[in-house]
Amino acid sequence: MAADNEIDIKDAFQCAQKGHSNKAKLVASLKNRYNKLEDKTLFHEEFITYLKHAMIVYKREPTVENVIEFVVRFTTSFQPPPKTDEEQREEDEEDDHPFLSFLFNFLLESHRANSHAVRFRVCQLINKLLGSMAENAQIDDDLFDRIHQAMLVRVTDKFPNVRIQAALAMTRLQQPTDPDCPTLNAYMLILENDSNAEVRRAVLSCIAMCPRTLPRVLKRTRDVKENVRKQAYQVLADKVYVRALTIAQRVSLLEQGLHDTSEAVREVVCTSLLPAWLLRLDGNVVELLHKLDVENCAETALEMLTAIFKGMDADDLLQNRVQLNNRKLIPVECLTCENVLYWRALCKFIKDKGDDGDEMLEQVLPDAATYAEYLYEYLKVVPELSEEQRADLTQLELVMTKDFISQQLIHLIGCLDTNEEGGRKRVLAVLQDMLALPRTPSSLIPLLTEKLLTLVLDDQRRIQTVAEIISDVRAPISEATQPVDENVSRRQQVQLAEVKVRIMEAKQALEESIAAQDFGRAAELKESITELENQRNKVLEEIAAITQPTNTEIRTEKNDPETLLRCLTMCAELLKQMKTKNRISPTISALMSSLILPSIASAHPTVRSMAVVCLGTCALHSKELANTHMVLLLQIAQLDEVKIRISALRAVIDLLLLFGFQLLSESGSGQKTQPPDRGEEEQEDEEKVAAQKEEDTAQSILMMLSELLDSEMSELRTETAQGLAKLMYMGRISSPKILSRLILLWYNPVTEDDVRLRRCLGVFFQLYARESRAHQEVVEESFLPTMRTLMKAPATSPLAEVDVSNVVKLFVELTHPSSLMKPSANTEEVGVHDYLAVRMCGEMLLDPTAPEVRLYAKTLSYLELTGDEIVRKDLLSLLQQLVQVVKDRVCLRALEKMISQLGASKEQAELVNASALQPLDVNADETVADEPLKAAKRSRKGQRKASTAKGGKKPSKKAESSEESSDGENVPDSVPATRPSRRAKIAAIEKTKLDLNPLLNQEANLS
Repeated sequence: MAADNEIDIKDAFQCAQKGHSNKAKLVASLKNRYNKLEDKTLFHEEFITYLKHAMIVYKREPTVENVIEFVVRFTTSFQPPPKTDEEQREEDEEDDHPFLSFLFNFLLESHRANSHAVRFRVCQLINKLLGSMAENAQIDDDLFDRIHQAMLVRVTDKFPNVRIQAALAMTRLQQPTDPDCPTLNAYMLILENDSNAEVRRAVLSCIAMCPRTLPRVLKRTRDVKENVRKQAYQVLADKVYVRALTIAQRVSLLEQGLHDTSEAVREVVCTSLLPAWLLRLDGNVVELLHKLDVENCAETALEMLTAIFKGMDADDLLQNRVQLNNRKLIPVECLTCENVLYWRALCKFIKDKGDDGDEMLEQVLPDAATYAEYLYEYLKVVPELSEEQRADLTQLELVMTKDFISQQLIHLIGCLDTNEEGGRKRVLAVLQDMLALPRTPSSLIPLLTEKLLTLVLDDQRRIQTVAEIISDVRAPISEATQPVDENVSRRQQVQLAEVKVRIMEAKQALEESIAAQDFGRAAELKESITELENQRNKVLEEIAAITQPTNTEIRTEKNDPETLLRCLTMCAELLKQMKTKNRISPTISALMSSLILPSIASAHPTVRSMAVVCLGTCALHSKELANTHMVLLLQIAQLDEVKIRISALRAVIDLLLLFGFQLLSESGSGQKTQPPDRGEEEQEDEEKVAAQKEEDTAQSILMMLSELLDSEMSELRTETAQGLAKLMYMGRISSPKILSRLILLWYNPVTEDDVRLRRCLGVFFQLYARESRAHQEVVEESFLPTMRTLMKAPATSPLAEVDVSNVVKLFVELTHPSSLMKPSANTEEVGVHDYLAVRMCGEMLLDPTAPEVRLYAKTLSYLELTGDEIVRKDLLSLLQQLVQVVKDRVCLRALEKMISQLGASKEQAELVNASALQPLDVNADETVADEPLKAAKRSRKGQRKASTAKGGKKPSKKAESSEESSDGENVPDSVPATRPSRRAKIAAIEKTKLDLNPLLNQEANLS
């Protein structure tokens, strides 16, 4: 060291390696020395000479990282301090500092070095140098262009770490306002095409947000890697304002983020994205709901609200509640889609807390009777549009809004305290009245029926209640008036006139008899007059009865589509809520014969679809009904409209899952009576016929389902694939051909946009293969049919675009022994990978010149083979035959490597067996006794490394421990290991650290 405030370059680099050294002091001392030099050239050359020793190290050693940090600090110390705009404009013409320009020139000249370590350190230094400069720092335009061009080349480097540093180095070179910015173009290209997840993640962390880059960042939220998705959501939370996103983008982000398979990604959405959106909206949750289309994404909005509520304490929940009146209700005139959804989510969140939330729930929700009246008052005024009003979009939107609010209010019934009898009865009465009311919208019927059935627990009472409502809806009571018959009325009037005349004549004769004092005659006339008056009164009553129309109560059955749909919807909800153990009651049988089966033949598709749903659900409760109507459901699944075919297909799949494929064969055999005097041979023949019939039935159904997999209608294709996956997972079918079809469908580019299909099959393959070894054997049997289909696919087929190597990796992963949920306890059992290897070798022998031979040969090294002697001999024999007929060099190297590994494992097994057969001599020399053990461990270590390398998977803890033990000395297990002291540990760690001092001293001596 020349002076107290000066330091040699070599000493500076040696001190900089230590993490605890004061780098600021080192920088100041070396800078003083630099400033005193008149000729800077020697300093530059010596500095670069020592820097090169650090740049040739690729590993992130602490000493090297400290040196890099020191170089960056020293270089940026020559950067002038921040200045005002006027001073900056005055000094724009000045050049950069000589040392800064010299170092950049050196780095830019070295970025094309053959060593990937040098390229990595070059990009790292440029990244740190640019990042350490002040915000308003400026560099020469020529230097800017050179750095830009060099980093654009390095982002396409072969090594991911080099690409990461190059991408980070271009962070400050972006120009978001330039539509042709090459940096942004490179970033977007990396996000779309780079195969390394860390590179994509690094680009996400530094990319600037603009209308061009936003769609690419949004797409990364669906990346296959968890860290990339997590980084994408974090970038959106930090850099993107909620109003910069469309409603569809907001909803998609929430839906995908809250349902992500990774807990870390869901955590970022809940703790970063949602708080960032709320922060920009001043914490107004209802305003955030306004930014979403809650009418079309109610479930997503509810999940978002639940995530927000989890981050609040009890006081905040009650403070942020919607504006309720003194009755704890939102006034009807103030109800909106957003505040009623918020009210529902808040009540449900508090209700889910259990007993802890009862007191809070009483503050945000009234008693059941009060709420029932409130709900009835709102629902009975929901308008019903005519055909003319439906053409008016304003009226239609208003009705849809009221419909959505009604649904949320009905959902709130589930949060009410219905233990009190009076309140529960009032809620039941309101629900029954609304179901029977003709003005109730059809969209509310399923929800009203569901809430009604949740309040009635007994199945028989449920059936009776719903049947009465269906009867009132379909055949309402009406009063019929009978018209007056004019002929009868006229006859009655004539009769009345005759009676009146006779009465008058009798009265006149009575007066004459009294005047003549003929009292006997008078008495007779008086009796006659009385009879005539009674007759007159009777005629008057008849006339009165005829002239007044009679009102009689009659039931008129309605068969219009709307009425049938309402009744079928209630019936379907009832059947869904019923327990499958209960048999079909007479009431349900009556509904089946009077409502469901006649509706199957309806001319209206919506009625037919709901009738098919009812029929399929009803058949689940009775095997006899399933036998009777299975053929009908199969016919509907093939011939009707798409929506109805899907409903029938779901019913068929459910019946097969519950009863199995013997369902149709039992329908014919169950009706036949067996005579007691039949012989055993006849019984065996009939059993064979029945088994053959069952197999034929299953084959015909599977053939129909396979044809539906090729349907051009994506909904039908998806439903069929999902049904077949269920049948295979539940063990109803075990077919390698079906599994091959599903795998090909999953990889087919035609289904790329079918997210539901891809997600369903992706989950199914993993669960199915992990369930049991038998399932893995089915996967192994489907390997060759799948590969042959892909290899023979014509160029015009979409399957020609499938990456075959990716398909092979899937099969290897699904059949891996470690992927089983319950691995087999029998370690000597032949593995599925062994059979897969034999199949590959046999396929290669069929045509050694085929293009897939190279792929199969490479795949053999990925398989984890067991130590079965028979399988090893077969594989060795097949491999030796392949070596003689295969001409491709790459294939030959892979096959020879496989042969050597199998031979090594054979020698290892023989060695272990020989050591096991030797008698144990306790007096033998320890070194002599250890020799065979060491040799066995050496061979086992080599085999273990090879198997873990070709497995492509992270080894288990047991495997890691065995591998670590084989790397050191073979110490017997019985010898206890002494714990090293802290001083010994520190010494061992120091030995493993990289020290650049010998290289620096050697360089100094040479100079």
